[in-house]
Amino acid sequence: MNNAEEIIVESFAAQPASLRIALVTETFPPEVNGVAMTLGRLVEGMLQRGHALQIVRPRQPGAEAQGPRAGLDEVLSAGVPIPSYGNFRFGLPSKNRLLALWQQMRPDVVHVATEGPLGWSAVTAARKLQLPVTSSFHTNFDNYSGHYGLGLLKTPIDAYLRKLHNRTMATLVPTPAMVYALQARGYRNVSVLSRGVEIAQFSPARRSSALRASWGVGEQDVVALYVGRLAREKNVAAVLAAFSAIQARQPTAKLVLVGDGPLRKALQDSCPQAIFAGVRQGEELATYYASGDLFLFPSMTETYGNVVPEALASGLAVLSYAHAAAAHLIRQEYNGALVPLGEEAQFVQAAVALASHPQRLQALRLNAPDSVAHLGWAAVVDSFVGTLRTVVQCHGGHFSSLPAAQFVQPKPSVASSA
Repeated sequence: MNNAEEIIVESFAAQPASLRIALVTETFPPEVNGVAMTLGRLVEGMLQRGHALQIVRPRQPGAEAQGPRAGLDEVLSAGVPIPSYGNFRFGLPSKNRLLALWQQMRPDVVHVATEGPLGWSAVTAARKLQLPVTSSFHTNFDNYSGHYGLGLLKTPIDAYLRKLHNRTMATLVPTPAMVYALQARGYRNVSVLSRGVEIAQFSPARRSSALRASWGVGEQDVVALYVGRLAREKNVAAVLAAFSAIQARQPTAKLVLVGDGPLRKALQDSCPQAIFAGVRQGEELATYYASGDLFLFPSMTETYGNVVPEALASGLAVLSYAHAAAAHLIRQEYNGALVPLGEEAQFVQAAVALASHPQRLQALRLNAPDSVAHLGWAAVVDSFVGTLRTVVQCHGGHFSSLPAAQFVQPKPSVASSA
C-alpha cells in the first residue's frame, strides 16, 4: 500500500450513544449529481448529530480527500472511468482492503450507497465480518442500459442489483412507488427514505432581474428551465420539442439549460437560440432556478429526481411525467402539471398550455414553495439514523422483528384486497 492510499483510522471513533457508520459510495461531493448531493446532506446532518463517518470512495480527478475533520475519515481507492460520464469512476473490487480496514476499527453499521464493484466488495466484507449492512437504490442502472446500446444487459444487470441488495438487511428507496416496483422484481426488505430540499437555499427570493436581462428577457416573458445532465437517459430532446412549440406561440420565450453532458454539443446545434449555462452550484444554481418560470422535467429513468423539489421550492411551476418524485409532489392545477409516462405529445401540449396562460402560470408558481416546505433535511437525516439504529439493534435476529413502521409492506393485489 503506497502512501497515497495509506489508511488512517485513529479518528474513526464515535462519541457515547453515537454510531460509527462506514458509508461506501462511488460518488460524493464536490461531484455534481443527485446521489452525491443526497449523501452530502446526510453526512452533514449525521456529523452535526455527533456520529462518526468513514467515507469509502474511489479517487476522482479533482476531488481528493477534503482534509481532516472531526468525526469524518475518507478512504480513497482506485477506480475506472464510467463511459460517457466524464470524470466519474466505478470503484474497483476491494474486499481484502475493506476486511483489513474494518478489522482494525469495526464500524457499527456499513451502508452501501452505490452498487458498483466497490459496493459489492463492501457487502461481502461486511457479511464476512458479521457487520450489519444496509444499502440504497438511487439509480435505475438497468433502465439506463437501453439508452447506451446495452439493452441485452438489462436482465443480467437487474439480477446483479437484486442479488446485491438482497444480501443487505435493508434497501432504502425514495418513494413508496419504488418500494412496490422493487418488491415486484423480487427485492426484499425495502424501506422508504425520502429526500429533502434545502429550503434556505432554494427560494423565490433569489429571483434576479439582472440575470433574466442577461438572457434577453423581460419580467413578462416566459423562461423555460431545465436543470440536469445533458444525456440520453434524461430525455432532454423532449425539452427542446416542448420549447419549440412554446416559441411558435410566444417568440420572446427563452429556454435555459443548466448542466452538462455528452449531448451538449448536439443540443446546441439543434437549438442555438437556447442558453446553455453549464454546471452551476450553490447560490448561483438557486438564482438560476428562481429566475425561471416553467420547469420542464421529461426524464423517465429517475428513482426520485432531486431537481423537482428544488424547482418547486424556487417558485417554478413544474411539468413532468407522472413518475418518481413528481408523481408525489406535483398537484395538478396547484403547483404544476403531470402527464402520463412516455406521452411526449401530451408533454408538449401541456408545456404550451402552461406557457400560454400567464395568470395560471403565476398562480402555480405562487403555490409551489409551500408545497415542499415540509421536506427539510433534518427529518430525512433523523429517519436515516433511525433505520440504521434499528438494523444495528436487530442484527443477528430475524429481520421481521424490525418495527413495521420502518418498512413499507407489499402492495396488496386486487384479489387479496377484495
